Amino acid sequence: MEAYKQEFIEFMVASDVLKFGDFTLKSGRKSPFFMNAGAYVTGEQLHQLGLYYAQAINDSFGLDFDVVFGPAYKGIPLAVVTAMGLHELYGKEVRYCSNRKEAKDHGADAGNLLGSDLRDGDRVVMVEDVTTSGKSIDETYPLLRAAADVDVRGLIVSLNRQEVGKGGVTTAQREVEERYGFPVASIVSMDEVRAYLTGREVGGRVVIDEALAAALDDYYAQWGAKA
Repeated sequence: MEAYKQEFIEFMVASDVLKFGDFTLKSGRKSPFFMNAGAYVTGEQLHQLGLYYAQAINDSFGLDFDVVFGPAYKGIPLAVVTAMGLHELYGKEVRYCSNRKEAKDHGADAGNLLGSDLRDGDRVVMVEDVTTSGKSIDETYPLLRAAADVDVRGLIVSLNRQEVGKGGVTTAQREVEERYGFPVASIVSMDEVRAYLTGREVGGRVVIDEALAAALDDYYAQWGAKA
C-alpha cells in the first residue's frame, strides 16, 4: 500500500472522521464503523485532506482535466481543497465548481452552480466523501449535463465501504459506474483500512482489536458486496 494511503488512514482516525463502534446509518443498517468528512474542521486538516485527494486523483485518473466538482454540501469544501492540493503538489491549475441545493435567483452568479461556470468540452472530476447509495450523484449529474456538454472523467471518494448498494448485489460505487459510465475510485478501501489498522495503535490505542474485527466480519457477511 502506498505511503500516502497509510497516512490517510491514520489521518482519518486521528481527525475523528473514521470511527468504530455501534452506529445506525441513514440506510438503517447497523454498522461497526462510520465515516463523517464533516469532522475535518481545522485549516491544517483541510489542507492535508486536499493533498490526499490530489494524490488519489493523480493515481486514479491522471491530471488531464479542467474542473473539480463537489456535490453540495460536503462536496463544496472538498472541491476547493482538492483544487488547492492539485496546484500545490503538481502545479496543476483547475477550476472548482459545486451545486447549490436551492438555485440563487439574483446577482451576477444566479443559478444552481457556484464557483466556476461549466463550459462545453470541460473535463470534470467529481469529489465526494463516501458513496453509500449514489443519491447525490443522481441529483447532481443531471445538473452537470444541463449546464454544459462536459466530460466526466471520474468520481473520487475518501472511502470505499465495499458493501452492497441499493441493488443489493454490487457496491454503490460500481452501481454509479454502471449507471453513468464513468469510473469511481477511492483514496482507500475498507480492505486496506482493516489490513492496516488491525492490531495497530493510533493515538495510543489499538484501533481494530479482535472483538472489532469479529464485528466487521459479521457486518460484511451480511452487507459485503460481491464486487
